[in-house]
Amino acid sequence: MNPSAGLITREPALTENPSIPCAMPAAGAIAQLCAALDAAFDACAGSDDPSRHAAFARGVRAALAEAAADASLLTEAQREGAATCYRRHLLAADPQGRYAIAALVWMPGQASPVHAHHTWCGYAVIDGALTETIYDLNADTGCATPARDQMREPGAVSFTRSGRTGIHRLGNCSGSTAVSLHIYGVPGEQITTHVNDIVRVADSVQAIAA
Repeated sequence: MNPSAGLITREPALTENPSIPCAMPAAGAIAQLCAALDAAFDACAGSDDPSRHAAFARGVRAALAEAAADASLLTEAQREGAATCYRRHLLAADPQGRYAIAALVWMPGQASPVHAHHTWCGYAVIDGALTETIYDLNADTGCATPARDQMREPGAVSFTRSGRTGIHRLGNCSGSTAVSLHIYGVPGEQITTHVNDIVRVADSVQAIAA
Protein backbone atom coordinates (compact mmCIF):
# COMPACT_ATOMS: atom_id res chain seq x y z
CA MET A 1 0.00 0.00 0.00
CA ASN A 2 1.28 3.45 -0.89
CA PRO A 3 1.34 5.49 2.38
CA SER A 4 1.11 8.72 0.43
CA ALA A 5 -2.18 7.82 -1.25
CA GLY A 6 -5.10 10.01 -0.22
CA LEU A 7 -3.00 13.05 0.70
CA ILE A 8 -4.47 16.45 -0.13
CA THR A 9 -2.44 17.85 -3.02
CA ARG A 10 -2.47 21.50 -4.00
CA GLU A 11 0.14 24.08 -5.00
CA PRO A 12 -0.14 27.10 -2.67
CA ALA A 13 -0.57 30.51 -4.25
CA LEU A 14 1.80 33.35 -3.44
CA THR A 15 -0.97 35.39 -1.81
CA GLU A 16 -1.49 32.63 0.77
CA ASN A 17 2.06 32.83 2.04
CA PRO A 18 3.15 35.91 3.98
CA SER A 19 6.84 36.62 3.52
CA ILE A 20 9.58 38.67 5.09
CA PRO A 21 10.45 41.51 2.69
CA CYS A 22 13.71 40.66 0.92
CA ALA A 23 15.15 44.09 1.75
CA MET A 24 15.16 43.33 5.48
CA PRO A 25 18.49 42.11 6.82
CA ALA A 26 18.49 38.40 7.62
CA ALA A 27 19.09 37.64 11.28
CA GLY A 28 20.99 34.95 13.13
CA ALA A 29 20.74 31.50 11.66
CA ILE A 30 19.25 32.77 8.39
CA ALA A 31 22.22 35.10 7.89
CA GLN A 32 24.59 32.19 8.51
CA LEU A 33 22.69 30.10 5.98
CA CYS A 34 22.94 32.88 3.39
CA ALA A 35 26.67 33.20 4.04
CA ALA A 36 27.14 29.45 3.53
CA LEU A 37 25.21 29.57 0.26
CA ASP A 38 27.24 32.55 -0.93
CA ALA A 39 30.41 30.56 -0.19
CA ALA A 40 29.08 27.61 -2.24
CA PHE A 41 28.56 29.95 -5.18
CA ASP A 42 31.99 31.50 -4.71
CA ALA A 43 33.57 28.05 -4.85
CA CYS A 44 32.11 27.62 -8.34
CA ALA A 45 32.75 31.16 -9.57
CA GLY A 46 32.78 31.43 -13.34
CA SER A 47 30.53 28.42 -13.88
CA ASP A 48 27.39 28.86 -15.98
CA ASP A 49 25.61 26.27 -13.80
CA PRO A 50 27.08 25.78 -10.32
CA SER A 51 24.50 23.07 -9.54
CA ARG A 52 26.37 20.72 -11.88
CA HIS A 53 29.41 20.81 -9.60
CA ALA A 54 29.70 18.24 -6.81
CA ALA A 55 31.29 20.86 -4.54
CA PHE A 56 28.24 23.09 -4.88
CA ALA A 57 25.85 20.27 -4.03
CA ARG A 58 27.94 19.37 -0.98
CA GLY A 59 27.98 23.00 0.12
CA VAL A 60 24.21 23.39 -0.16
CA ARG A 61 23.56 20.11 1.65
CA ALA A 62 25.93 21.06 4.47
CA ALA A 63 24.33 24.51 4.77
CA LEU A 64 20.86 22.96 4.96
CA ALA A 65 21.90 20.42 7.58
CA GLU A 66 23.49 23.06 9.80
CA ALA A 67 20.55 25.46 9.51
CA ALA A 68 17.91 22.78 10.12
CA ALA A 69 19.66 21.77 13.36
CA ASP A 70 19.54 25.34 14.72
CA ALA A 71 16.53 25.75 17.03
CA SER A 72 16.61 29.53 16.52
CA LEU A 73 16.11 29.28 12.74
CA LEU A 74 12.35 29.93 12.66
CA THR A 75 9.98 32.15 14.60
CA GLU A 76 6.61 30.87 15.79
CA ALA A 77 4.92 32.79 12.97
CA GLN A 78 7.13 31.00 10.44
CA ARG A 79 5.91 27.67 11.78
CA GLU A 80 2.23 28.44 11.16
CA GLY A 81 0.41 26.23 8.68
CA ALA A 82 -2.74 26.63 6.62
CA ALA A 83 -5.89 24.55 6.55
CA THR A 84 -6.21 24.27 2.78
CA CYS A 85 -2.70 23.24 1.71
CA TYR A 86 0.91 23.27 2.80
CA ARG A 87 2.21 26.78 3.43
CA ARG A 88 5.38 28.57 2.32
CA HIS A 89 7.08 31.27 4.38
CA LEU A 90 9.77 33.17 2.47
CA LEU A 91 12.71 33.61 4.86
CA ALA A 92 15.30 35.35 2.68
CA ALA A 93 16.20 36.01 -0.94
CA ASP A 94 19.60 36.61 -2.47
CA PRO A 95 20.00 40.23 -3.70
CA GLN A 96 21.56 38.83 -6.88
CA GLY A 97 18.55 36.58 -7.51
CA ARG A 98 20.57 33.36 -7.21
CA TYR A 99 18.42 31.69 -4.56
CA ALA A 100 15.43 31.97 -2.23
CA ILE A 101 15.03 30.33 1.17
CA ALA A 102 11.63 29.23 2.49
CA ALA A 103 10.11 27.26 5.33
CA LEU A 104 7.28 24.92 4.36
CA VAL A 105 4.69 23.91 6.95
CA TRP A 106 2.73 20.71 6.32
CA MET A 107 -0.41 19.92 8.28
CA PRO A 108 -1.45 16.25 8.50
CA GLY A 109 -2.61 14.94 5.12
CA GLN A 110 -1.11 17.77 3.04
CA ALA A 111 1.18 17.08 0.10
CA SER A 112 2.84 18.73 -2.87
CA PRO A 113 1.82 17.92 -6.44
CA VAL A 114 3.87 15.30 -8.26
CA HIS A 115 6.64 17.37 -9.80
CA ALA A 116 10.14 17.71 -11.17
CA HIS A 117 12.07 20.98 -11.00
CA HIS A 118 12.78 23.85 -13.35
CA THR A 119 15.77 24.76 -11.16
CA TRP A 120 18.13 23.21 -8.65
CA CYS A 121 16.79 22.97 -5.13
CA GLY A 122 17.39 21.35 -1.79
CA TYR A 123 15.49 20.72 1.40
CA ALA A 124 15.93 19.51 4.96
CA VAL A 125 13.32 18.29 7.42
CA ILE A 126 13.23 20.37 10.61
CA ASP A 127 10.30 18.94 12.59
CA GLY A 128 7.98 15.98 12.15
CA ALA A 129 8.30 13.55 9.27
CA LEU A 130 7.57 13.68 5.56
CA THR A 131 7.04 10.88 3.08
CA GLU A 132 8.86 11.38 -0.21
CA THR A 133 7.45 9.37 -3.10
CA ILE A 134 9.92 8.89 -5.95
CA TYR A 135 8.49 8.53 -9.47
CA ASP A 136 9.73 7.04 -12.73
CA LEU A 137 8.98 8.84 -15.99
CA ASN A 138 7.66 7.08 -19.08
CA ALA A 139 9.38 9.00 -21.87
CA ASP A 140 6.82 7.87 -24.44
CA THR A 141 3.72 9.06 -22.55
CA GLY A 142 5.29 11.81 -20.43
CA CYS A 143 3.53 10.34 -17.40
CA ALA A 144 4.99 9.34 -14.05
CA THR A 145 4.45 6.21 -11.99
CA PRO A 146 5.44 5.79 -8.31
CA ALA A 147 8.58 3.74 -7.74
CA ARG A 148 9.14 3.86 -3.96
CA ASP A 149 8.41 5.77 -0.76
CA GLN A 150 11.07 7.08 1.60
CA MET A 151 10.52 8.42 5.10
CA ARG A 152 12.24 11.76 5.70
CA GLU A 153 12.69 12.48 9.39
CA PRO A 154 14.32 15.46 11.15
CA GLY A 155 17.82 16.02 9.82
CA ALA A 156 17.16 14.38 6.44
CA VAL A 157 18.68 16.45 3.61
CA SER A 158 18.16 16.28 -0.14
CA PHE A 159 19.59 18.13 -3.15
CA THR A 160 18.43 17.82 -6.75
CA ARG A 161 19.29 19.45 -10.05
CA SER A 162 16.79 20.70 -12.59
CA GLY A 163 15.12 18.29 -15.00
CA ARG A 164 12.75 15.35 -14.98
CA THR A 165 15.25 12.83 -13.65
CA GLY A 166 14.14 13.72 -10.12
CA ILE A 167 10.33 13.48 -10.04
CA HIS A 168 8.82 13.25 -6.57
CA ARG A 169 6.08 14.27 -4.20
CA LEU A 170 6.44 15.29 -0.56
CA GLY A 171 3.60 14.70 1.86
CA ASN A 172 2.77 14.55 5.55
CA CYS A 173 1.26 11.15 6.31
CA SER A 174 1.56 11.60 10.07
CA GLY A 175 -0.90 12.96 12.59
CA SER A 176 1.19 15.99 13.54
CA THR A 177 2.60 19.07 11.81
CA ALA A 178 5.84 18.80 9.83
CA VAL A 179 8.21 21.65 8.93
CA SER A 180 10.89 21.65 6.26
CA LEU A 181 13.52 24.12 5.02
CA HIS A 182 13.89 24.66 1.27
CA ILE A 183 16.36 26.48 -0.97
CA TYR A 184 15.44 27.20 -4.58
CA GLY A 185 17.71 28.51 -7.32
CA VAL A 186 15.36 31.36 -8.25
CA PRO A 187 14.66 34.93 -7.07
CA GLY A 188 12.28 35.17 -4.12
CA GLU A 189 9.30 36.34 -6.17
CA GLN A 190 9.50 33.23 -8.35
CA ILE A 191 9.31 30.45 -5.78
CA THR A 192 5.67 29.64 -6.60
CA THR A 193 6.00 29.96 -10.37
CA HIS A 194 9.49 28.89 -11.51
CA VAL A 195 10.38 25.94 -9.28
CA ASN A 196 7.94 23.04 -9.62
CA ASP A 197 7.48 21.35 -12.99
CA ILE A 198 4.15 19.57 -12.49
CA VAL A 199 4.17 16.07 -13.99
CA ARG A 200 1.06 14.13 -14.97
CA VAL A 201 0.62 10.79 -13.22
CA ALA A 202 -0.32 7.73 -15.27
CA ASP A 203 -4.09 7.28 -15.51
CA SER A 204 -3.88 3.75 -14.09
CA VAL A 205 -2.18 5.05 -10.96
CA GLN A 206 -4.76 7.82 -10.52
CA ALA A 207 -7.57 5.27 -10.82
CA ILE A 208 -6.02 3.10 -8.08
CA ALA A 209 -5.52 6.11 -5.78
CA ALA A 210 -9.14 7.17 -6.27
